[in-house]
Amino acid sequence: MKRFIAVLVAVGFIALGSAAISFAGNGPEVIKLPAKMGTVTFPHKAHQERIADCKTCHHKGVEAGACRSCHDGTKAPKFKNAAHKRCKGCHKEKGVSTSCKTCHKK
Repeated sequence: MKRFIAVLVAVGFIALGSAAISFAGNGPEVIKLPAKMGTVTFPHKAHQERIADCKTCHHKGVEAGACRSCHDGTKAPKFKNAAHKRCKGCHKEKGVSTSCKTCHKK
């Protein structure tokens, strides 16, 4: 079951990466990320309005796509770990709640 969820999330991110490119660098307004703790509805456009440089979140820029497009299969970070590190770090810095339920909704 865990492998199925991992594959589902990976496919979703590949689709999101493709969608981001097709939106001419603007990306989708909202991104829904299925997760075991509950779906994360990420307001991408709202974050773009607050954060001027895409590399703040996409460390190689929007064109990078999936983690494995730069990292090889054995060194690619799990998206969950990368997102938690980057998102929670920014939330702490900006004084936004880091409670799981802030982002994960069942």
